[in-house]
Amino acid sequence: MIEKWLQYTQRYEGLNVMPYKCPAGHWTIGYGHNLENGISKEAAQFILLQDVNAAQKAVRQQFEGWCQLGEVRQFVLVDMCFNMGIGKLAAFKKMWAALKRGDYTATSYEMLDSRWAGQVGRRARELAEMMRTGEYL
Repeated sequence: MIEKWLQYTQRYEGLNVMPYKCPAGHWTIGYGHNLENGISKEAAQFILLQDVNAAQKAVRQQFEGWCQLGEVRQFVLVDMCFNMGIGKLAAFKKMWAALKRGDYTATSYEMLDSRWAGQVGRRARELAEMMRTGEYL
């Protein structure tokens, strides 16, 4: 029964993957979901998973040495990408050069020598330490 309800609603609402204003003037996304009502924790978790997967894919494509990095250093790069986007992360030229050399201390330094580090503070310091040591905090 619920499947028929979903099909009917999908047919008439239509899918919009970008936010838009509905005829009543409410910000809406998906199949007519009113964003003013927020989203569920489950929906937020699902979106986070999708976004982290997209960030991981982007970093893998950006850095050919991805497979040689340990899990923690991979996590650091994915989290940075999630936070700022691959375009801004790709602009960390000195960081990438140090990473390619396997110089994790210099990589860590270059992470902290950025406007991003000033903006995110503690997060940057923790990620830089994880990059340097290869261990989760």
